[in-house]
Amino acid sequence: MDWYQTVFELIDMRSFSNLWFWIALAVLWSSTSHWVLGVPYDLVLRARRNGGEAMADLEDMVRINTSRMIYIANVSGVWLMAFGFFVLTSLALLGFHYRVEFAQAVFLLLFPMSFVAMLSLQTARAFVRDEPTGEDLCKRMYNHRLWTQLIGMISIFVTAMWGMYQNVTFGVLGG
Repeated sequence: MDWYQTVFELIDMRSFSNLWFWIALAVLWSSTSHWVLGVPYDLVLRARRNGGEAMADLEDMVRINTSRMIYIANVSGVWLMAFGFFVLTSLALLGFHYRVEFAQAVFLLLFPMSFVAMLSLQTARAFVRDEPTGEDLCKRMYNHRLWTQLIGMISIFVTAMWGMYQNVTFGVLGG
């Protein structure tokens, strides 16, 4: 038995039966729902509870992050969208047509994040247009987080169902 085969037997390289994939999925959605438009959600809670300086910090961070997101979208949004479609299409073809499990796993991580990115850009544009402050800003941040968590729950459910299907259908040894 050669070294390469020993390593791959020791470390299961199949995505859906690998604990590291599920840890990465949990960390991805946990951090995505915590960082709402690039602002940590505990800052939103603190601003809602305390007001004053915490609210001013929240308003400044939201203004900075939304302006930055819109600037990036205006300058290179078409190229980023084209590249994103290319990556997602490539992963979908490799994963579901050619049955490459790693591509399936990466697709199931990135595809729902594209919806979060679109939602974030839409919310950022609404924030720049309406310039919400105070409690209205906190409410809108809460709504954005709620939609992000809903996308995350659906994504985790679909990924878990697909992963179980893969594991049951192809077994632990990939046969």
